[in-house]
Formats: sequence, C-alpha cells, structure tokens
Amino acid sequence: MIFHRAVRRELTHAAAGIFVALFAIMATTQLIRLLTEAAAGKVAPEAVIALLGFAALNYLPVLLSLAMFIAILLTLSRSYRDSEMVVWFSSGLPLTAWVRPVLAFAAPLVLAVAVLSFFLSPWALSQSAEFRQKLSTRSDAGQVSPGAFQEASSANRVVFVEAVAEDSSAVRNVFVSSVQNERLGVTMAATGHQESAANGDRFMVLEDGRRYEVEPGIPSFRVLEFDRYAVRIETKEAQGIERTPRNMSTRDLLRDEKAVNQAELLWRIGIPLSTVVLALLAIPLSFVNPRAGRSANMLVALFTYMIYSNLLSIGQAWVAQGKVSFVVGMFGVHVLMIALLPLLFYRRIAVTSFLQLRR
Repeated sequence: MIFHRAVRRELTHAAAGIFVALFAIMATTQLIRLLTEAAAGKVAPEAVIALLGFAALNYLPVLLSLAMFIAILLTLSRSYRDSEMVVWFSSGLPLTAWVRPVLAFAAPLVLAVAVLSFFLSPWALSQSAEFRQKLSTRSDAGQVSPGAFQEASSANRVVFVEAVAEDSSAVRNVFVSSVQNERLGVTMAATGHQESAANGDRFMVLEDGRRYEVEPGIPSFRVLEFDRYAVRIETKEAQGIERTPRNMSTRDLLRDEKAVNQAELLWRIGIPLSTVVLALLAIPLSFVNPRAGRSANMLVALFTYMIYSNLLSIGQAWVAQGKVSFVVGMFGVHVLMIALLPLLFYRRIAVTSFLQLRR
C-alpha cells in the first residue's frame, strides 16, 4: 500500500506538470488565433476570453489523455534508469504487477475524460457557436476595428471607421460602401452609432455626412447631404446556430443514426477507451536499457501514440463515409492496440530477464 501511494503521488505530480505545459501551449495557440480574428474585426475583443474558455474545454479530453500517457512513461522510465526496477524484479514481482497501480492512477482521469468527451466538450462547442452567432448580429459599427475594412454579414455592405470610442458606443469618420436597389452608394459621415427601434429592429445611424449614389451603366450620379442617415441592420437571430455533429449533445447523437453522427459518437466513446489502452501501453513502452540511449523509448512511445490517434481519426472518417460499420470502427482500432499488449509485455519481460542473466 505504501508503494502504491508513492507511485500514485509521483504519477500525479508528473501528470500535473505535463498537463500545465500542454495546456499553456494550447491556450497560447488559441489566444493568438483569437487575437488575430479580433484584430481583423471577426471577433469582438471582449469575447476573446469566453471563446478561449470554450476552446479549452473542447481540447481538455485529448490533453488529459496525453498528459497521463507521458506521465506514466516518464515515471516508469525513471525507475529503470535509477535501477529501482532491478529491485522490483529481484523481489519476484513481474512487470504486469504495475498494471494495478497504473490503473488506479488512471481511473479518475478516465472518468474526467469521459465526462468531458460526452457532455462538456459538445456543450462548449455549442456555446461557442451560439456566442459567435450572437456576435455576428451586432451592429456593423460595433464589429469593425479602427483602420480596417469590414464586410457586413449581408455581404452587400463594407464599413470602414477611423476611430472607435472607448466605450464602443460610437465611431468617428465613417465610410460605408453599399448596394441598394441596384444602386452603388458611398456614404461618408463624421460620426455614427447604433440604435434599436421599439419593434426590435436595429439601425446604424450616421450623422453629418454625404452620400453618393450611382447606377451601373449610367454616367450621372446623385449627391445627398444629410444630418442623420439610418441604415437598417439585418440580423440572423431567427436562423439559430448551425447544428453540426460536433456540437450536438450525446443524447441527440444516439437518437440519430446518420453516418456522420455515428462517426462523432464513435470519437466521443473512443477518447476514454483510448485513455485506458494508452495507460496500459505505457507500462511496457517505458522500458529503458541503461546501456542504450535514454530517449529511444520516448520516441517509440510517442510514435505509437500518433499511430493510435491517426487510426482513430481514420476510423471516424470511414464510418462517416459509410465504408465500415459503426461496430467495426468502434472496436477495430482498440482491439488492434489491445492485441499488442501481450506482445509488448512478453518482449519487455524477455529482455529484462536476458539483461539480468548477463549480470
């Protein structure tokens, strides 16, 4: 029991450190992408943190699984390098005796991965899509960034502003190019802001400006000067968010037997299953020959992880395309990897026995 507690404590510390490093890399990458979108006016600056949180929930299952796999590898590899495994085998304990403490450590992580994969990740994707949909219905004046041309959601209007007020309530020096009633119009105004009517319609109101209108094929044009000019902003609220297999709930996926939905369900079930298999694979893959290089086993282990992950993606794609059934895609990859376990354990036990005999 003392040994098991010590092993779980070391595994926990290693997994925590690795997870923090992986999470920092993921968060930095997503933050850069979101800041780029915000600079281009595609995402509101105040929405970056919320979207980053949704993205983090989506990537957590994979990060937890990978952190657990690497933590087991590093912990057992250290035991080989420090000759603790020599004491372990000299005591008459086989390599398979590591299965129990490793599974005891992995059980809470597998449960967390299952909850994230089945419930929290699709919820996060759904909330992210809904959040972006709400942002897309904001006023054109509120969406643009200073010094950047922004195309409106209706695709027939381009807005440019020189400056935005600190509270984002108004913009200055506005340029709007639009097409209305087969006429090309260019509007310039000193200031602009958003207003909402009693019936819920929203308008972009420009003040102190001038509008030029020209009809294609006709050389003449009109010039209109105005003190106040309102443009109705069409919204997409009635359309709702785009439902995809990734942001559908697990319950809805179980009810719908479409191939693409079955493929997404296969992925959600496969993540926690692969976490268990990876925990077991890490035991024989952690073997280190003290007389050989110390990084060779890590390269082999990471290569195995990449193959496993790619096979899961291929299985998901084949189910979505109808090339294989859900049952074959569900169990084919996992059974293949589980079949490697006896071979890997046998090979490591044989190599360890050979090294002990040479000593």
